[in-house]
Amino acid sequence: MNPTEILARTRAYVQETFLYTRPDFALGDDDRLLQRGVIDSMGVMELLAFLRTEFGVVVADEDITESNLGTLADIARYVMQHQPNGNGNGRGGS
Repeated sequence: MNPTEILARTRAYVQETFLYTRPDFALGDDDRLLQRGVIDSMGVMELLAFLRTEFGVVVADEDITESNLGTLADIARYVMQHQPNGNGNGRGGS
């Protein structure tokens, strides 16, 4: 899967799960999800479950950081590096 597909699927998930009551909310690829109030700490847990289910990526505890998961672009980059289809091993922290 390429970064554009990962970004699109992640954006759709975030919009459907966290922004369903705010359909006009403009979310850029580099907008900080926590700072913009898109997700909270429970939302991060939901996002981790989505990444595991959708992309087969298990995010290691030490990888749960703003630099890895702070924006849609960060998430797409992390998934590309860790997806279990030959581009990564599916587990974070490696």
